[in-house]
Amino acid sequence: MTNTNRYKYYFYSLLALLVIVLLFVSNTLSISYKEALNVFVNTSVLTYITNTSLYIFGQNDIALRLPFIVFYILSVILMYKITDKYFTYESDRLISIGIFMLLPGVLSASLLVNSAIIVIFLTLLYLYYYKLTNNHSYVLLFLFLFVDNSFAILYLSLFFYSLKDKKSKLPWISLILFALSMYIYGFSTVGKPRAFFLDTFAIYASIFSPLLFMYFFYTIYRIGFKQKEKSLTWYISTTALVLSFLFSFRQRVYIEDFAPYVVISLPLMLKIFFHSYRVRLKEFRKKHNIGVALVLLMLFINVFFTIVNKPLYLLLPNPKKHFIYKYDFVKELAQELKKNNINMVSSNDNELLLRLRFYGIKEGTKHFISLEKFDTYKLKIIISYYNRKLYKVYIK
Repeated sequence: MTNTNRYKYYFYSLLALLVIVLLFVSNTLSISYKEALNVFVNTSVLTYITNTSLYIFGQNDIALRLPFIVFYILSVILMYKITDKYFTYESDRLISIGIFMLLPGVLSASLLVNSAIIVIFLTLLYLYYYKLTNNHSYVLLFLFLFVDNSFAILYLSLFFYSLKDKKSKLPWISLILFALSMYIYGFSTVGKPRAFFLDTFAIYASIFSPLLFMYFFYTIYRIGFKQKEKSLTWYISTTALVLSFLFSFRQRVYIEDFAPYVVISLPLMLKIFFHSYRVRLKEFRKKHNIGVALVLLMLFINVFFTIVNKPLYLLLPNPKKHFIYKYDFVKELAQELKKNNINMVSSNDNELLLRLRFYGIKEGTKHFISLEKFDTYKLKIIISYYNRKLYKVYIK
């Protein structure tokens, strides 16, 4: 019991530290165009959640991202609860939850205004209910229908999982919910057929980290072909992975729809890894130790650059290649405009106008702002990070 309490203390300490980091980082980001659409234009569950937070805490960057940090906290706690008694050793459980907390895809989902972290939380909630009761919550499944289109993947995976039990109601209910989801949200087939398989593979590798994603493939294969009993989590993750790759042969997939169902499989991967690790004598664990060291190193590098991302602009010849570029500059630009007593602008760049609106710069005809230089400009504003000029606007 003392040992369990000690690891529980480590878990909550790490969670508290990461939440502080996320709050800090959220205040360094500017609102992106897609996020601004969710605040001012769209009418979805995501919009209502975001605007509720802004209404309560004020229109600022922390309030914008706070709901998703809360969903991150709840998701991590649920994953911790789900893995209770799942591992032989409590230390294995701590390592598993620690890696889950540090996954690049999970961390980024908690900072950006998108549905991925909400889908992760609700899926884990469903799995936790199933773990406690050994029953499927049809109420939750029905409610999920109105949250996000990606729950169609969950319904399909539940259909495959339920086929082994012919007496269950789940096959019919999951199939009906899948059909309703397709009817409500539809399925995009826009554009010419084109293979994006490698792009999808690369995005998954960035979400997990390359080595971890390769081991995920091995885990899916091993459970699929060498184990008779397959868990519900395996069905969910495998269905999402296979569908995403099948669709990527024809079109670019919206990875946020699939990734939440893939990352929840992390405990499966680590359970197999620890079993493989411990059946070997110490002198034969060298490859495993190197693999673990590399994975942890890459995860900590990711966390470091999540916190300290601005210096990377000094290394990139093209600033637009920075992973955080579309979340930068606009807050600083709004501050400079206000310093020059400019509170209303017009522009041909509607995306820039919508982003500036979040920081109190409204549309008006007195000043015109552009990213392109023109001859009669009145004012030039340059946004620099570490003395490198990165973003210029011209005003007349």
